[in-house]
Amino acid sequence: MLHLLDQTSEQFRDWLAQRDLPAYRAAQVRRWLFAERAESFEEMTDLGKSLRGLLAAEFTIWSAKVAAHRESPDGTEKLLLELADGHRIECVLLRDDKEHRTACISTQVGCAMGCVFCASGLDGVARNLSTGEILEQLLRLQRLLPKDERLTHIVVMGMGEPLANLPRLLPALETANRPDGLGISARRITISTVGLVPGIRRLAELDCQYHLAVSLHAPNDELRTRLVPTNRKIGIERILEAADEYFAKTGRRVTFEYVLLAGLNDQPEHAHQLAARLKGRPALVNLIPFNPVAELPYRTPKSTATVRFAEILQQNGLSVAIRYRKGDRIDAACGQLRRSTAYSGPTRAPET
Repeated sequence: MLHLLDQTSEQFRDWLAQRDLPAYRAAQVRRWLFAERAESFEEMTDLGKSLRGLLAAEFTIWSAKVAAHRESPDGTEKLLLELADGHRIECVLLRDDKEHRTACISTQVGCAMGCVFCASGLDGVARNLSTGEILEQLLRLQRLLPKDERLTHIVVMGMGEPLANLPRLLPALETANRPDGLGISARRITISTVGLVPGIRRLAELDCQYHLAVSLHAPNDELRTRLVPTNRKIGIERILEAADEYFAKTGRRVTFEYVLLAGLNDQPEHAHQLAARLKGRPALVNLIPFNPVAELPYRTPKSTATVRFAEILQQNGLSVAIRYRKGDRIDAACGQLRRSTAYSGPTRAPET
């Protein structure tokens, strides 16, 4: 059975045409999926009963099932999704006091980048997600919201390296961006990368206007290679050159993410080195105090160390933001998502 969300608009219209069905039916189905939040073809009541039966016989809307649903007191919700082949991924809904409703989605089952402080790569990578599996996360998270609320932002910061799966990610984001999709502006969509240079340059060429976030985590190659093993084949200077190219072609300021690990990369000398690296660039540095992972030996820096690090960057003319934790009580914060999870504590009952 075909996953409906894997079909492009053209493919679905072709499917309709081959059955002598009018092309406008495609728009009706999209409206039911993205605007009306239909759970099944049977709910699409302005389609004839025979067409609904035909669609149900050939397509599935949901290829994954919700294995667990956790909620945090801060409004964060996390879904553990079991895919058709038994693999598992996680995605997160984040709420804030600005009325933002942000979907944090995954692009791979696991991750191959090997960042030493991140739970997503503990078991390596199994495979890329399909376009439909990426879109399905958005629809699942959308359905956690009341009918009078909608997703406002997307961050591609879940499991996996997004630029390693661009051929499937970009069609999903295009659908999310379209007025007859989720209607989320490209400027409210952020793609995070460990720094895959060809992927950054590809995004620059496409000029999609997505926000680019580069996970830097260190001010020099020696330290970065310890923390991010893929840096051995890339190097910070090549990443910064690609980021400069992205800004030059899109006009979009690049964010450099920096996970602070107590005693490792959070010292004043590291801040001064980072300031020197980024000097003159129209960049934002997003400081992320480490979110604990049980299997890992790293520690969260004291708040005084985080503030001091930020002050040094600001004194050197850089824009700085500190990302405060959301969802850490349900292991939904940055760096805590993983391929499979044995949940403890309260969860909602799994869905079929």
